[in-house]
Amino acid sequence: MLNGLWLGFFVVAALSALVQWLVGGNAGIFAAMVESIFAMAKLSVEVMVLLFGTLTLWLGFLKIAEKAGIVDWLAKVLGPLFRRLMPEVPPGHPALGLITLNFAANGLGLDNAATPIGLKAMRALQELNPSSTTASNAQILFLVLNASSLTLLPVTIFMYRAQQGAMDPTLVFLPILLATSASTLVGLLSVAVMQRLRLWDPVVLAYMVPGALLLGGFMALLAGLSATALATLSSILGNLTLFGLIMLFLLIGAFKRVPVYETFVEGAKEGFDVAKSLLPYLVAMLCAVGVLRASGALEFGLDGIRHVIEWLGWDTRFVDALPTALVKPFSGSAARAMLIETMQTHGVDSFPALVAATIQGSTETTFYVLAVYFGAVGIQRARHAVGCALLAELAGVLAAIAVCYWFFA
Repeated sequence: MLNGLWLGFFVVAALSALVQWLVGGNAGIFAAMVESIFAMAKLSVEVMVLLFGTLTLWLGFLKIAEKAGIVDWLAKVLGPLFRRLMPEVPPGHPALGLITLNFAANGLGLDNAATPIGLKAMRALQELNPSSTTASNAQILFLVLNASSLTLLPVTIFMYRAQQGAMDPTLVFLPILLATSASTLVGLLSVAVMQRLRLWDPVVLAYMVPGALLLGGFMALLAGLSATALATLSSILGNLTLFGLIMLFLLIGAFKRVPVYETFVEGAKEGFDVAKSLLPYLVAMLCAVGVLRASGALEFGLDGIRHVIEWLGWDTRFVDALPTALVKPFSGSAARAMLIETMQTHGVDSFPALVAATIQGSTETTFYVLAVYFGAVGIQRARHAVGCALLAELAGVLAAIAVCYWFFA
């Protein structure tokens, strides 16, 4: 799938350039495309420098949290809930701890760190699966929740914004929190309907009702604030949460007599290994997106969508953020490339860039997660996993656009 998507970018760009040359007389289009390839290759390295530091930093702190028992504690706290949502998983099974750790990594916005943990969790669930080729209910629920990717602290997106020169990288903290909550809720409800899960179970309600009331009350509070106040609050909460989480990990680690420095270095080495493997993918996708933009093909497609939106009488400012949304189900690296390219073209704090960043943080990459997670355990029949995951992704994109108009319009 990624082969076809990547090749398609170049083929469409080549066709667009030929039309501009032969019909429009633009002989300089090919020079612009070649220049874009080298410019994007350079940009990839610049992005990777900061990505090395970000992943190294957060995997170091996450290792402290793991050795301090925070992850095990979360597994125990969430155990009763998972026993209702995944009744075929025995209490205390290792899959529950791995699922919790995967959600923790996704919650921190460390999607690249979450993948290897998620693969371990999927293998653990496969041990309980009576079929070697058909996804179990527990595997489907785990995959859909992973694809919806509840992101409480999107540090990777903060990093991209910082690298592009944002005055306040955490400005999108609250919009992403609201959009990702919408996608996760829709994902959970769709799977519950398909699997006939008893969400009205007293234990499930004990977990979900307080969270729903807290989120509803928080949104009611936000509704009374101006756009300027919303942006300020998002910045304050983002930075406070970020630093507070660091201190929480360190203090609990020190209390549990974890050698925090040595443990941080151990986790940081893992982060370095994860980060260095991403450069080839980032170069490949950024160069493809750069060629697509330089050829005029991307702008031509967006103009078509913009005309339809204008015909409907709607505001069109979000259209320039749609490339991130359109490729997100297929490729996380392509979506990241589209996000960075949108920031470069329109400005890091422009409305399209803010919408694109919120979309990027609202969900994971559906078909990538499906291919990697199910492919790792030999699952061939996904059942209702694809439909539920795509529904959650659509909810996340729509929520991201709506929330950004609320916060930044």
